Amino acid sequence: MPGEGDGTGHDVVVIGASAGGIEALTTLVANLPGDLRAAVFVVIHLPTGGTSVLPAILDRAGPLPAEHVQGSPKIEQGRIYVGPPDFHLELGDGSVSAVSGPRENGHRPAIDHLFRSAAHAFQQRTVGVILSGTLDDGTLGLRAIKEHGGVALVQDPATAQHESMPRSAIKYANPDEVAAPAELARLIVELADDPLETTPIEGTGTGMNEQAEQVARETGRHPQPGEDTGLTCPECGGAIWRQDNGDVTSFRCRVGHSYTAETFVVEQGRIAEAALWTSLRLIEERVQLMRQLAERFRDQPRTSSSFLAKADELERHAGTLRPMVDGVAPAVTVGIADDG
Repeated sequence: MPGEGDGTGHDVVVIGASAGGIEALTTLVANLPGDLRAAVFVVIHLPTGGTSVLPAILDRAGPLPAEHVQGSPKIEQGRIYVGPPDFHLELGDGSVSAVSGPRENGHRPAIDHLFRSAAHAFQQRTVGVILSGTLDDGTLGLRAIKEHGGVALVQDPATAQHESMPRSAIKYANPDEVAAPAELARLIVELADDPLETTPIEGTGTGMNEQAEQVARETGRHPQPGEDTGLTCPECGGAIWRQDNGDVTSFRCRVGHSYTAETFVVEQGRIAEAALWTSLRLIEERVQLMRQLAERFRDQPRTSSSFLAKADELERHAGTLRPMVDGVAPAVTVGIADDG
């Protein structure tokens, strides 16, 4: 496991990617040696319930063996541990676990979850890497790695298929290096081989046990962090709190769903769009019902005319509502302005 022997370097490497990230990830992995003195942990956004062949792809890409995490295996250097669909990866006490838990930024596995747990469990031994992706999952986790003495690496946006995630990390996480995937691999090897200047810290076991921490909040033993917004969580409808961490704002509900500001806007738009589509469907179904009843009572002209008039009124409402549905459709990114 990481930490064995003297001269420990940065031997815990956590990598996060989203859209366009597989190509960057395979390039990075192809440039890692088979005797890498570090364990590598990978989270890439996957559809819930889907089947992932990412370990097989990474196996073919380079010399390091890759596998989905099952249970809580002990960490070994020279291996790639991949987050399975619909489970977070969590590090702590010399092992890695695939755990359930609330989605973060609409994802499970989430990059922030992995990065935070690595920062708390392995502190300055951690290297965090952000690759291609949309929105900004991983930014807060990369900041946590930096705050705990670790190293932050980010793919050069010019080389990324989708630059939103790298740009967010560059803006808010103050990375140590920004480079193309092959160069990131070279930096990882150097960091793994270079002994830390400070005393190595074993996996402390304080790698955030997110589930236990969340239960404590739900039962009132730990207060909900941040300021009550009066808004509701897009995922569960519960109350949500805002946390301001320097120049980054995030949101978290009682049961643990969490969002960056940009993701929160997008998720709210998704929920609003779904609600409007439901309203439009119900109105159009009522139009159909009114016309069916008008036909049913065609031998009673006044009743039939009343149903037809109501159908016409509802059709006008539907015509007003439909452009609104198109107007709230969430974009892939809302493009929060860079005022810096």
